[in-house]
Amino acid sequence: MNINPDLSVPLYQQIREHLIQQINESVYPSGSRLPSERDLASHFGVSRVTVRQALNSLIQEGVIHSQTGKGHYVYKPKLDQELGFLTSFTEEMHQRGVDPSSKVIHAEIQLAMLEITEHLQITLGTEIVFLQRVRQADNEPIALETAYLPHSICPGIVERFDFSNDSLYKVLREEYACPLIWAKQRMQARLPTPVEQKLIGVNQGSPVLSITRITYSHHNHPVELVRSIYRGDQYELGIILR
Repeated sequence: MNINPDLSVPLYQQIREHLIQQINESVYPSGSRLPSERDLASHFGVSRVTVRQALNSLIQEGVIHSQTGKGHYVYKPKLDQELGFLTSFTEEMHQRGVDPSSKVIHAEIQLAMLEITEHLQITLGTEIVFLQRVRQADNEPIALETAYLPHSICPGIVERFDFSNDSLYKVLREEYACPLIWAKQRMQARLPTPVEQKLIGVNQGSPVLSITRITYSHHNHPVELVRSIYRGDQYELGIILR
């Protein structure tokens, strides 16, 4: 594409539109690296300052992102969750045509501390299942999920199942006759801790979406407390209002 300095449209805007067209046509597919500022300036016959204006415009629009010392990359489409429907992570990813997987960090039996007992309505020292996993979409980490469940509702679950592949909700429903009916959750944006940064591969200054959810079975009985953090650059929530 030739940039026309005689048009009323600024040069950087013409470059921006050209790059968007190439991204839409998968000349630069999601996750790919754009040519360097120097190469783009040479290609379009403009200054690097003009190219930088175009790239900064695309960054502000959320089309690309920059990595210090590495260049500019096309954002991958964010995975979205519509609030109002209770689904497992596995079911959610399958609905979006994405291959889900998990890396188990902890899967063990613990004794419930005070905070957990309040959420799950159990007594202090009750045996609970502690399950922490890095959740992945197409082998890329997008979330860290930590779940707590009373061991009494799913005895032997840690020894019987491999939660790097098995869906917790499916196991509860089909193996323990404990379907999860509804949930209440709270969410906030925050910065990740050093441990969270390492586990899901985000930078210190990259915000994450923090979600706390209590899930209930029949008779409004709480059966799961789960705390999750999702990468803000790969996940978004949508709300259905009726």
